[in-house]
Amino acid sequence: MREQVTGARRIVVKVGSSSLTTAAGGIDERRVDALVDAIGGLAAQGREMVLVSSGAIAAGLAPLKLPRRPRDLATQQAAASVGQGLLIGRYAAGFARHGVTVGQILLTVDDVTRRAHYRNAYRTLRKLLDLGALPIVNENDTVATEEIRFGDNDRLAALVAALVQADLLVLLSDVDALYTGDPSSPAARRITVVRDEADLADVSVGTAGKSGVGTGGMVTKVEAVRIATGFGIPVVLTAAPLAAAALAGDDVGTLFHAVEHRPAARLFWLAHATSPRGRLHLDPGAVAAVVARRKSLLPAGITAVDGSFVSGDPVDLVDAGSGTSVARGLVNYDAVELPALLGRSTPELAAALGPGYEREVVHRDDLVLL
Repeated sequence: MREQVTGARRIVVKVGSSSLTTAAGGIDERRVDALVDAIGGLAAQGREMVLVSSGAIAAGLAPLKLPRRPRDLATQQAAASVGQGLLIGRYAAGFARHGVTVGQILLTVDDVTRRAHYRNAYRTLRKLLDLGALPIVNENDTVATEEIRFGDNDRLAALVAALVQADLLVLLSDVDALYTGDPSSPAARRITVVRDEADLADVSVGTAGKSGVGTGGMVTKVEAVRIATGFGIPVVLTAAPLAAAALAGDDVGTLFHAVEHRPAARLFWLAHATSPRGRLHLDPGAVAAVVARRKSLLPAGITAVDGSFVSGDPVDLVDAGSGTSVARGLVNYDAVELPALLGRSTPELAAALGPGYEREVVHRDDLVLL
């Protein structure tokens, strides 16, 4: 038995579209009921469960007589509008059999990348759990534009798991585990446990799911695993039909061990739940100060500024030589202020412009290495 699973009191489960719907579109009631029974039994026992569920767009295909997942955003949003109600209705009826009340939470990227929205999402999730309800989270496909989409729910699930400080994340899909190569190849073997990055060195990860209704492949799942385990949350990756066995702690799928020390929630948020509003290009001395010596970023070390941002926004700090982002931080100046300050020391700026300019561009307490 896997102690990381059997000892978890707060669990986030993510399920993909292909595990809930038929290839032609529409909800597969048998599959949904099996998932509900696996999760509902634990919820009825008092364990806190959060379900991150794809499937709204796929569920809306058949009712709208759409033969396949649409490519254009407007039709995707229309399908999600129809499918979301059908999906949550099915979940509500299913979990009611276990005496569990569900609450729907629809999120966009902004809801977990803007600090104020992030706190609001946390309060709502926390209150639902305190009231004994089971939150069902999905991307808000009915209004999300390309600029504010997650693209898939794997990253969303990892961020939600960190948001609620879960003890375990379970990723369910149409593949029963992580394999050393293409699962259909006779030479591929199941990887039962991943303890650190070294265990992934020789793994070939594909890019697409087997069905035509999902958007996430194994690449997105491994990226989600890195986010969750980096926050101290172990992850089980397996197929949806094995959900009950996985949640019982059986040796199915792949178990990813978490880091031993959970990072500060604020720095985790900055690294994984923010989108940079601009880029600050650093000279070699500034790169060394920020990366090697963990110093604050001063105007003297910045060579160029990209983007439109205001004080308090996240920005990436870029090595001007290689073009690589080395850190992300919360900037203390507006983008329009910075060009006049570049390359100048803080004492010089204070003397010329006043004491208000004797401050860091990014303070080390508001900075995380990438």
